[in-house]
Amino acid sequence: MFTLREHRVMVNETEIADRALVQLADHTGLTGTWNLRSDQFDKGIDGSIDLDLGSTQAHFYVEVKTELREYHLPRLIELASKYQPLMVVAERIFPKLKEKLREHKIGYLDGAGNIYVHTEGNYIWLDGRKNIEQEAPVTNRAFTKTGLRTVFYLLWHNDAINMPYRALAKATGVALGNIRNIVLGLEQAGFILQINEKEMVLQNKRALLERWIAGYKETLKPLLLIGKYRLNKPEDLMNLDNFPVRAGETVWGGEPGAELITNYLNAKEFTVYTTEAKPILMQKWRLLPDAKGNIQFYEKFWQDDADQALPIAPILLIYADLMITDDPRNRETAERIYNEYLKQEYEY
Repeated sequence: MFTLREHRVMVNETEIADRALVQLADHTGLTGTWNLRSDQFDKGIDGSIDLDLGSTQAHFYVEVKTELREYHLPRLIELASKYQPLMVVAERIFPKLKEKLREHKIGYLDGAGNIYVHTEGNYIWLDGRKNIEQEAPVTNRAFTKTGLRTVFYLLWHNDAINMPYRALAKATGVALGNIRNIVLGLEQAGFILQINEKEMVLQNKRALLERWIAGYKETLKPLLLIGKYRLNKPEDLMNLDNFPVRAGETVWGGEPGAELITNYLNAKEFTVYTTEAKPILMQKWRLLPDAKGNIQFYEKFWQDDADQALPIAPILLIYADLMITDDPRNRETAERIYNEYLKQEYEY
């Protein structure tokens, strides 16, 4: 039997696929049938589509997304090596991502009915139709710069969704008046399940994590940037122990954080989260301002105890830092971190 969470996810996937197929039929006359995966133990793909091409039918393995993002690509390329032919169905796919899908011979169908398939004997590429514009939605407060800070805490602390609003405000540093709207936003987006009168749980946590990462990249992280720098003595970067990092105050994120927890990645770009003021940082670290420097300092936006063994950001944040880069080695390391530290929490 499928769990309630899996059932809700599959309903959403079916709605996205069915809407895209309706638009395809209206746009081109091509018809197709969506088939939900029949094997509940097969987590590899979401389902399949049988496309009627007139004289023949083409069968595609399908991965469904609400909106395709850059960080989805490595996983799709991996799936394409196992499931052929593979098609991505999403409500929205931006042109640059469509180009990258075509480069890897991965088919796609979007919510406007635009389609690309390139298989043996079949080549279809229709584009240019725009999604039907909906009435502009009210901004979901869960994914504003303030909401993203709170959602990070909820993703990081499994039971925090049931904290009193005042306690959650204190733990996140977010104004009490915002907390109710953030939780309501999560509920409206389908990420909260009410168990009983007093108990809630986060659901669709992998989807929430992906949405948080996208929001962190586009909305929150740019606002946290303190500055980009290089060292007066670049050779000091060969050893992370040379630096004045301290748990709870100034900690490694991104590549150096991943280097410390995996012993696999050798950091080249250095992300640092800190509560210290810029003049103190420049003096302690002997920094030189450089717009192209490989050391980036960001405001430490979470609160925690300073008793952890390593001076690193939460593993969840290190994973996000790696995923929002374009570096394949970072993506590979991120997958290792996800599988070892996060998968159990966000997929089961």
